[in-house]
Amino acid sequence: MARKRDKLAEILRKWGLIDDQQAREGLKISQGSRKRIGEVLVDLGYVQENDVAKAVASQLGMEFVDLDQPNVIDKENIPLIPEELIRKYTILPLGKEGHRIKVLVHDPMDLALIDDLRFRLNSDIDMSLAAKGKIKEYIDKVLSSEIQKSIDSLTMDMSVDMSLDRTLDTSIDMDYDGDTDKKDDDDEFDGQQAPIIKLVNQIITEGVTTRASDIHIEPFEDRVRLRYRIDGVCQERQKIPKRTQGSVIARLKILAGVRVEERRIPQDGRIKMKIAGEQIDFRVSFCPAYHGESIVLRILRPDAAKIGLRNLGMQDDTLDAFHEIINRPNGIFLVTGPTGSGKTTTLYSALQELNRPDRKIITAEDPIEYNFKGINQCQVQTDIGMTFQAILRSMLRQAPNVILVGEIRDLEVGDIAVQAALTGHMVFSTLHTNDAPSAITRLLDMGLKPFLVASSIQAILAQRLVRILCEHCKVPDENPNPRYMSLCGFKPNEIEGKPIMREAGCKRCSGSGFRGRRGVYELMKMNSEIRDLAFQRSTVSSIRAAAHAAGMRNLLGDGKLKVLEGKTTMQEVAKIAQVEGVIDAAATDDDGLAA
Repeated sequence: MARKRDKLAEILRKWGLIDDQQAREGLKISQGSRKRIGEVLVDLGYVQENDVAKAVASQLGMEFVDLDQPNVIDKENIPLIPEELIRKYTILPLGKEGHRIKVLVHDPMDLALIDDLRFRLNSDIDMSLAAKGKIKEYIDKVLSSEIQKSIDSLTMDMSVDMSLDRTLDTSIDMDYDGDTDKKDDDDEFDGQQAPIIKLVNQIITEGVTTRASDIHIEPFEDRVRLRYRIDGVCQERQKIPKRTQGSVIARLKILAGVRVEERRIPQDGRIKMKIAGEQIDFRVSFCPAYHGESIVLRILRPDAAKIGLRNLGMQDDTLDAFHEIINRPNGIFLVTGPTGSGKTTTLYSALQELNRPDRKIITAEDPIEYNFKGINQCQVQTDIGMTFQAILRSMLRQAPNVILVGEIRDLEVGDIAVQAALTGHMVFSTLHTNDAPSAITRLLDMGLKPFLVASSIQAILAQRLVRILCEHCKVPDENPNPRYMSLCGFKPNEIEGKPIMREAGCKRCSGSGFRGRRGVYELMKMNSEIRDLAFQRSTVSSIRAAAHAAGMRNLLGDGKLKVLEGKTTMQEVAKIAQVEGVIDAAATDDDGLAA
């Protein structure tokens, strides 16, 4: 009789990685979301991905491979499986004996993967198990060097053939003609494509696999600079040869569906590609500049806005208040902050929490960045009259419970949003202000009536993003910089005995010392005193003082808590909290202070 398998949560509990309450919570969320319990426990932050993979291997009696250990993969085995399949399925070859190939996988229950590998490789498959994130990291480390090989190859070709530009332009035109007959989102990158096409594909692929949020291609007088924005910081990669500039831009215009011959005015387009088995959207902007068109590709990952409220980085008291506010039946909830501060992710996470069969949710967005099942999303198209105002008026006739307005930009949009809130709808929207109290004066400056602002707004959330220290290499900061202690408002007795950490740098974080970002929040809940101040058109400082008296923790205060928890550094908090006196590291002396 076969031995009964332990359940995954039971294995993790026996190993002391979770307790009974965490196991029950994970099981409940798993049943409600149809996600595997291992994924849920990782999302909740109770266990690491490696722990889950090790437990699954134990559960199924499989070999677990820890990719954090040195030399566990023989690079000579990599060619056993085509790069296309390695990236598509996130797998690694471990070796071959006779007609059997040993493959490192992250999902041993994916039978379609095994069948495809058997067919494509004409071999039987033996499986070992590792965490998906670790396999992705290894693939990126080993295979991303291909981009430099392509650039080097192009440079060598140019030294031999001075007519390369003409040849490449012809190859792109031929490729475009062929693509018109077979435009398929599931097409994978072909290693035998023309050099420029392969180069562009590899630039895009590396941007995705290195966790970049944007890819910047910027022409200068003698070169074309390539940069990836990772964790909010631009990092320069290889220089693209100047002679390929026209061909690279033309290829990207073809992919984005904009006019190739137009170089005088800005253009915007979208690209859809399947990379490493995931459908990735790119929002592409072309802007004419002095030495040629500057291009930015914003990477829109399908899971980027679905990280869940618990993973946003809110403190427990802020998260409880946030839950309470978004579940109110009516009113306006505003999220403020500069571009790139995570406002969209916060609002989408709130909508995901509210997205149930008993609620109707409609959004008006410009543009729609992420698609969600169960939510009615409307795209603003001003050229045909589909403005925010028109969509909002139509929304109110659709009897929604929850409305999302991408941004309150003017009086008309603000007035409709207020009327919707006062007639029984919960309205979510964004504003560009520096902090939460400033949002009230911003709405009043637009021309909204003070009594409408005071009565309709439920709460305002200001936010920024800070880089989080890499868990694998952060080290204690024995001597915190007095300058940043002062800027963050720390006193020596406040940090005594606390786990103040600093960055070190390792291969997992590409030497930066940081990996990932989390939000820093300032939540201002409206009360009678703040409503009175709004009605009286009081100053921002008066509103801010009332909010602090009511218990609001500002951005700097929230950032300080993350420093005391060892999650980030004082310098990071000082930057995002807009403390006067913070200067760029590139213009500092050895002590991090102004020279």
